[in-house]
Amino acid sequence: MLRIIRLTLAIIFFAIITLLFLDFTGTLHAWFGWLAKIQFVPVVLALNAGIVLLLVVLTLLCGRIYCSVICPLGVFQDIVSRFAGKRKKNRFRYSPARKWLRYGMLALFAVALIAGVRFHAVASLLEPYSSYGRIASNLFAPVYQWGNNLLAHLAERADSYAFYETDVWLKSLSTFIIAAVTFIVLIVLAWRGGRTYCNTICPVGTVLGFLSRYSLFKPVIDTSKCNGCGLCARNCKASCIDSKAHEIDYSRCVACMDCLDKCKRGAITYTRRRKADTAKAPAGGAAVASGRIDDTRRAFLSATAVLATTTALKAQEKKVDGGLAVIEDKKIPARATAIVPPGALSARNFALHCTACQLCVSVCPNQVLRPSSDLMKLMQPEMSYERGYCRPECTKCSEVCPAGAIHPITKADKSAIQIGHAVWIKENCICITDDMECGNCARHCPVSAIQMVASNPDNPDSRKIPVVNTERCIGCGACENLCPSRPFSAIYVEGHIMHRTV
Repeated sequence: MLRIIRLTLAIIFFAIITLLFLDFTGTLHAWFGWLAKIQFVPVVLALNAGIVLLLVVLTLLCGRIYCSVICPLGVFQDIVSRFAGKRKKNRFRYSPARKWLRYGMLALFAVALIAGVRFHAVASLLEPYSSYGRIASNLFAPVYQWGNNLLAHLAERADSYAFYETDVWLKSLSTFIIAAVTFIVLIVLAWRGGRTYCNTICPVGTVLGFLSRYSLFKPVIDTSKCNGCGLCARNCKASCIDSKAHEIDYSRCVACMDCLDKCKRGAITYTRRRKADTAKAPAGGAAVASGRIDDTRRAFLSATAVLATTTALKAQEKKVDGGLAVIEDKKIPARATAIVPPGALSARNFALHCTACQLCVSVCPNQVLRPSSDLMKLMQPEMSYERGYCRPECTKCSEVCPAGAIHPITKADKSAIQIGHAVWIKENCICITDDMECGNCARHCPVSAIQMVASNPDNPDSRKIPVVNTERCIGCGACENLCPSRPFSAIYVEGHIMHRTV
């Protein structure tokens, strides 16, 4: 019964979190966006002490329920492992914990977070929720969007407009490759060893593993009923049950409850661990047991110190015109400073808190956000205006960010936040090169920061050119996106390191 409950909750959580990355309309986030905001590393980076405490208490009570129910990457591995289990049953076996690898990956993750911007991409690669987010947004989302476009096409032929087409395009080759490699590695590891990634590489699994050693409820082996058949160990995807010694490594147990259903004698129960269970050990092993307890305490204190230290330091292209004429693609200008979304406060704050989960990229309706290919900010979203511009009435990215990289803002706030300023390039402007009237940038500026003035001050009737009021410009990119000049716009947005209110 416990296994069925766990499976039901895991499937529901996994399906909804996946849909959060697939739903390009952003509709689901109003109801289920909180599922992204209870993921472990994002809530630590967002300094959400209440949720962190809740997850810690949940682990101390029930073990690594987070890993088996809430974490989408963990559930994804279970799905792969389940398919592999249909080909070969009873395929697992007990293996000793690779402590050097677990602690090493945790130390690398902590150092990467503490080191700041230069090594933040390393932390993003190891973070489980963000790893799954990149897989969903780069590999699953295009398939979902192609399916949507097919339905839109069929519906249109039936004179129905229940669906609308959306562009499917490669936002970042480097991020796509990383997502694909992560996807393949996870499938191979899960197919062969179940939860190998969770118990050898994942830093969240290691931290929660320390806590789960002290969990109140856990699977317990009743030696009076156990006949040593080893069926539980051969079905343990975490490879943490030593059936010969009648021991379970609770730091690796993900509370999947599979062993409870597989044991035909009812020798394993999910219950409160009693002191008497440890007292059954031979007297000669008392010193060894004491040593293990000391090691466990030291490991727990070390993990707690790492977590607390990290938290404390964190506190400091459309192709055609009307379906007829081919339009030359715009190229991305060489910006001295990348543009980060309104609500990010500053480029540094964004870089330190963003886990590159791609959730904001997935829900951006204007196709402005895309993963960066810069090694210093690898996979973290940045703004570019080749396909659209940041509309003042849209606040989707600030609504969905779970890590505090983009703070929630209102529509009124957004219209007053300056994330950059427009720069006019005389050599590219068709008013100069083609000697023709334009004014497209001025007409579409939502804050009237661009005015058309006479190119010759002494001749009011001379050709008009744009002039930018940089104090008024908010950097939305409407001018850059709608500029008819190709391949480079005659006006582009330069990002600001620190945002300010105008």
